[in-house]
Amino acid sequence: MPELERDGEVFVLHLDPDDENRFHPDRLTAWEAALDAVDAAEGPKALVTAGSGKFFSNGLDLDWLLAHGDQQAAYLDRVQGLLARTLASPVVTVAALNGHTFAAGAMWALAHDLRVMRADRGYFCLPEVDLGLPFQPGMSDLLRARLTPAVAHEAMTTGRRYGGRAARELAIVDAVADAGQVLATAVELARPLAVKSVPVRGRIKETLYAQALASLRTPTTA
Repeated sequence: MPELERDGEVFVLHLDPDDENRFHPDRLTAWEAALDAVDAAEGPKALVTAGSGKFFSNGLDLDWLLAHGDQQAAYLDRVQGLLARTLASPVVTVAALNGHTFAAGAMWALAHDLRVMRADRGYFCLPEVDLGLPFQPGMSDLLRARLTPAVAHEAMTTGRRYGGRAARELAIVDAVADAGQVLATAVELARPLAVKSVPVRGRIKETLYAQALASLRTPTTA
């Protein structure tokens, strides 16, 4: 399960290195608890969400969802709630993308303020077109808010897999780093911005991303 540690002003949420970090309900509970702890902390602060191993996150837990079809709407609402909470957070957030970042995992990365991706391995991908899955309106609005129109179109309609350098060139991520330096680079980006984690920052983001947040917070219809 994930672990939260603190390095001065920077909190680091370490995702599970032993699996794909899919959005299982138990894992969502752990991530939400970590965000609660960061929100409750006093003073300057920033959050780095860091993967390790082969995956950052492979998105929705489709096996769980298939086994609990009667809970689909509630589950999607919870996932979109996490995306909205991260997008609107007054806390400075940086995603450290160590490996594959797919589907809802890619959306969660985009909900962070900044992203650092490993340069030589791992892909950023929205594979929904290949999986036969439509984007929920909130997810679509999030992607259109955080990607350029041309990149959003390509990523959403072709399922292209972007390596780190291509992702940096297209502004999907903000920096790339060599293996073993992704987390350190993310912390370096986060630390000087920790003083910006003030309530007004959340209010600014509420207006900046008003459409995406409204869509993400709209209950899903079964």
